[in-house]
Amino acid sequence: MSETNKAAAEVAATPEKQPPSPARELTRQQKAAAIIVSLGTEKASQLYQYMDPEDVEQITLEVARLGHLNSATTENVLNEYYQMCLTNKAVTEGGLEYARAVLERAFGTQTANQLLEKVTKSLKNREFSFLNKADAKSLYAALQHERPQTIALVLSYVEPEKSAAVIDELDPERQVKVVESIANMESASPAAVKIIEAEMEKRFSSIMTTNNVKVGGVDYVAGVMNNLDRASEKSIFDRLSDHNEALANEIRKRMFVFEDIVTMDDRSVQRFVRDCDPKDLVLALKGANHDVANKIFSNVSARMAQSIRDDLEVTVNVRIRDVEAAQQRIVGIIRDLEEKNELIILKGGKDDIIA
Repeated sequence: MSETNKAAAEVAATPEKQPPSPARELTRQQKAAAIIVSLGTEKASQLYQYMDPEDVEQITLEVARLGHLNSATTENVLNEYYQMCLTNKAVTEGGLEYARAVLERAFGTQTANQLLEKVTKSLKNREFSFLNKADAKSLYAALQHERPQTIALVLSYVEPEKSAAVIDELDPERQVKVVESIANMESASPAAVKIIEAEMEKRFSSIMTTNNVKVGGVDYVAGVMNNLDRASEKSIFDRLSDHNEALANEIRKRMFVFEDIVTMDDRSVQRFVRDCDPKDLVLALKGANHDVANKIFSNVSARMAQSIRDDLEVTVNVRIRDVEAAQQRIVGIIRDLEEKNELIILKGGKDDIIA
């Protein structure tokens, strides 16, 4: 056999080097299982001692289902876990601003913001988490004699629907005070949280943390208002507008946004479109997603839909603020028509419609 043929035979006999397998996309539960597997049985068993039995059962099932993980996937999960541990430590020891400085230096601004968002959500979920097990009636019974500011703080930590149920039970004057307090709330100090949790401990088991986290705010109270019945909503807005009209208007704007058009029934869409300036529809759809555009196109005549599409093609170099202004004008029309009972806005899944 010639040297050339020998070389060719050796190459053919040598298996090709396979590229590394790409990392798998894992769910949050699968990531936790991957960490447990990476720790090994001895360390994992030590960790289990600090977990609730339900969590142990769930994570054990995930471990059993996990199967084989390649090195890339495992490395990604461990790196994410390390970053979260570092973030938790920085927040706990020095507060959010200290943590931001540390994380920006270590990972850059974008990654630092993402990590802080995850951790602050996690911390907020741990604050007053015992209240999630209480039904709305029990929660109201525990809070009914508290000051509006105290009620606002506690309700900022529970689901909007449950908060709405509690607010429904309050007298009109206290409703307004609670809603206003939630909307104006931005952060809660560890001392304030400790005091309120101590009060609630008499009725519920409590969980303590020592971190400032974002609570309440206008977006949150808009979610609460979306879950109130219409009579309570109107009463609160009427009273709130009397002494804080700017706040009332800001809450109204957050309650229904342009993208929420996709949740409306077809007859309601057809109704508000009749009152819209065609130029506003074009501008608004210039910055809208496909779902909103399709919802509107499916509820106008074929001729009007084609006219809007033609105008969209020739409308270029539009300023974002002009698009947002057009969308807000359309939202204003929708809100006005709803107040006149000429269309329906679905609120928090609570409205039933009879065709």
